[in-house]
Amino acid sequence: MSVSTHLLPSATSRQDKNNTTPSRPVVIVIFGASGDLTQRKLAPALHTLASQRLMPERYAVLGVARSPLSDEAFRAQLREGVAANARVKPDERLPWETFANKLSYLPLGYEDRDSYQLLAQRLAALSAELGSDNVLFYLSTPPQLYQPIVAHLGAAGLAASEDGWRRIVIEKPFGHDLASARALNAAVHEVFDEEQIYRIDHYLGKETVQNLLVLRFANAIFEPLWNRNYVSSVQITVAESVGVGKRGGYYDQAGVVRDMIQNHALQLLTLTAMEPPVALNATALRNEKVKVLEAIRSIEPREAGTCSVRAQYRAKNGPTYRREEGVDPRSETATYAALKLFVDNWRWQGVPFYIRSGKLLKTKITEIVVRFKRVPHLMFAKDYASIRPPNSLNICIQPDEGIHLTFNTKLPGAGMRTQTVDMSFQYESDFGDKLPEAYERLLLDTLQGDASLFARSDEIELSWQVVDPVLQGWEQDLAPLGFYEPGSWGPLEADELLARDGSVWMSGCAQF
Repeated sequence: MSVSTHLLPSATSRQDKNNTTPSRPVVIVIFGASGDLTQRKLAPALHTLASQRLMPERYAVLGVARSPLSDEAFRAQLREGVAANARVKPDERLPWETFANKLSYLPLGYEDRDSYQLLAQRLAALSAELGSDNVLFYLSTPPQLYQPIVAHLGAAGLAASEDGWRRIVIEKPFGHDLASARALNAAVHEVFDEEQIYRIDHYLGKETVQNLLVLRFANAIFEPLWNRNYVSSVQITVAESVGVGKRGGYYDQAGVVRDMIQNHALQLLTLTAMEPPVALNATALRNEKVKVLEAIRSIEPREAGTCSVRAQYRAKNGPTYRREEGVDPRSETATYAALKLFVDNWRWQGVPFYIRSGKLLKTKITEIVVRFKRVPHLMFAKDYASIRPPNSLNICIQPDEGIHLTFNTKLPGAGMRTQTVDMSFQYESDFGDKLPEAYERLLLDTLQGDASLFARSDEIELSWQVVDPVLQGWEQDLAPLGFYEPGSWGPLEADELLARDGSVWMSGCAQF
């Protein structure tokens, strides 16, 4: 069953802010500009924004990295990335040369003080050319370089300007645990004010994630049911169908909790569980997310074995984590994790939030499943009704973005046989256009000074506070390390985690 979509005229003629071009010129400085993220995400996003006339009329992109590239080589490298990954290809709406002329490159030693003097000189020249001193710094480097880069920017006097704004975007992971996250926050705050800092999580830029707010707070048919009286559980799945690939060295130090759950999954949990913000702005929105993190029931390391599952993928004749390049053959690092959390507040008391994430699972999918309670009395044929799953709202974040509501209906014919059906909304089929990439939205927000979709310092520290005890319990071997077959949905222990509550994992979006 599909739901038809009608685009109704707006009640006002207000132009959406994301269709408004940032008016003031800006220099975008990308640290780590020769790396993979710049080619796959940042350059394609900037090119698409420029093609849609969402960039300022005057801007410049300055790539800095250790690699000894010329401007021409840098532009050629980015053209390959844009051609392969951008929604809008070179010369499709914008002549490539028009965009390429905005690009330049400066070889820079990240920990070399003199390099930052050269950077200051280049920025002064670009700012004079553009007639503005607005600068956005984007840290697309290994996380161990964040602190030295920030410190050198401060020492070179580049973190502030009397004639324009300065902002800094920091990629995940933000810290390795609570202590390191606090230390990194303190180091960054020595140079930049909190209002200047944009800690990016690209999941928050996805259309379906943003639509979660609209689904909850613009529809009276859902909000009254969004609580412990009607919801039996919430499941959040962030599944990947690939292994660690060439990231084995990094991944063996991080693992699935640090890589996916501390950031992506907990951000989805906060948006699902939060109270309505008083306004749609960064302060109000992030205040409510913080309240959710504060309300998550504390876990002691000794409880890790009862509220969490950890496992590695292993196959006799196939992919095995301990045989991956860069991985310790005796590694205890988890490539799969499942957690059971509680939000101890008035709305959600007693409702379990189940989170799972892993590598080499059955399919790539990110989804939120809100499972509703069963009706108090089943008056229909119990041999049919009892086997039907309860109603659920399935929010599909990727790859097939959409929303599915399941409910029971009568099968045609004699008797009262029932069948579960689906009412679906899908972005691509209902709206037609390919969805904007997350980095397009997030980069535009940084240029406009909107931090709504970026994590605040207290959010970061509170999310580490949630997962740190679990990781400590694992390190103390208080939760056994299991194994699972590549291409499955994970270890049997994860099924047992829910079975103890009389529940099962739902791969809701995978079946639609």
